[in-house]
Amino acid sequence: MIFKKVNSLHGEVTVPGDKSVSHRAIMLGSLAEGTTEITNFLQGADCLSTIACFEKMGIHVENNKVSSSNPSDTVVRVKGNGLRGLKAPNSILDVGNSGTTMRLMSGILSAQNFDVTVTGDSSIQKRPMKRIITPLSMMGANITSVNNNDCAPLNIVGGKLKGIHYDSPVASAQVKSAVLLAGLYADNPSSVTEPYVSRNHTELMFRQFGIDIKTSGTTATVSPATRLTAKKIMVPGDISSAAYFIVAGLIVPNSEVLIKNVGINPTRDGIIKVCKQMGANITLQNISDKNGEPTADILVKSSELTGTTIEGSIIPTLIDELPVIAVLACFAKGQTIIKDATELKVKESNRIDVMVHNLSLLGADVIATEDGMIINGGRELHGATIESKIDHRIAMSFAIASLMTEGETEIKQAECVDISYPNFYSDLSGLAM
Repeated sequence: MIFKKVNSLHGEVTVPGDKSVSHRAIMLGSLAEGTTEITNFLQGADCLSTIACFEKMGIHVENNKVSSSNPSDTVVRVKGNGLRGLKAPNSILDVGNSGTTMRLMSGILSAQNFDVTVTGDSSIQKRPMKRIITPLSMMGANITSVNNNDCAPLNIVGGKLKGIHYDSPVASAQVKSAVLLAGLYADNPSSVTEPYVSRNHTELMFRQFGIDIKTSGTTATVSPATRLTAKKIMVPGDISSAAYFIVAGLIVPNSEVLIKNVGINPTRDGIIKVCKQMGANITLQNISDKNGEPTADILVKSSELTGTTIEGSIIPTLIDELPVIAVLACFAKGQTIIKDATELKVKESNRIDVMVHNLSLLGADVIATEDGMIINGGRELHGATIESKIDHRIAMSFAIASLMTEGETEIKQAECVDISYPNFYSDLSGLAM
């Protein structure tokens, strides 16, 4: 796709449902008794992969994609078969590009009374799975990497699990959730301690489904479950998708953008904190709390920004937003340093290398470090041809950068945004003046 500079951005946008919450709603709905109704479910490729995997295990999912400008009109109904109601699939489970599906579902599959192989696309088959294999194996799970490289495909032989305490070396909601989901089937409570608190959507949704989950500091502890009861789930707008419009509204002159119904969970709102730290004009309106997930409308206006340092405990709260924050830093005065973000190397692409390479093509002053990057803002950017590496967050980040580059910017394999935000380009163009 070809992108050009714009004069300003005005209007409002409603971003799709939160990807993390959508995944978890399908999984817990499948294990519950009764029908779980999910409103504002994300109709992106990753979440559809989760539906497809659980349908292969005997779960009936009714996905009513209502044709409407309001995504909250979409209702997904999951007819759960109970905690022990999954059936052996007739074929390999394919998670597509979804690391969340792969890692969280592995926790559930470890306790079933059948064996299964789980795979994904070429990107998934390069992403590290030892981080879940290790704690699940400590619980008694029988998981092997088919190619003996600690990556997918994984062969999982279901069996009995024991409760453990796991000190996770990384702050990862996927690792934590894999252990907690397996812990539903264990003989004793299971707990995970992280170096920092990662996103807590699993813990919040456990409470909704009646699961005994406790948190203290950076530790989450789940007790074995006997039954889950179906619930109605309202999925908030995804702050990771809202991030692109937040940055766009800040860097494009004479802009004012309202982003409706965005989840502002404290374990996910790091981008708002960092933007305000840089001098951003951001206002939260209509703050509410539904299903334990706080939401707000986010009003963003063009701002004069200054560089900052992003490090430590805030990193897990904005890890997916760091690519577009790197774009933001190019338009701030002074230097921005991103540290403690080694996790970026094992996402859909090596996001440190890809961002530094592509930003440099645009003329930005940016260098890679071992755990992040250093960006000196203020340079005028020009158009270039960008390789997305089939990474949705890379493609969307450079669509935002292109709004302020001279000349044309071409993004290769731009359709990869379908993974999380199928209507992203049309929503963005609807704001341009």
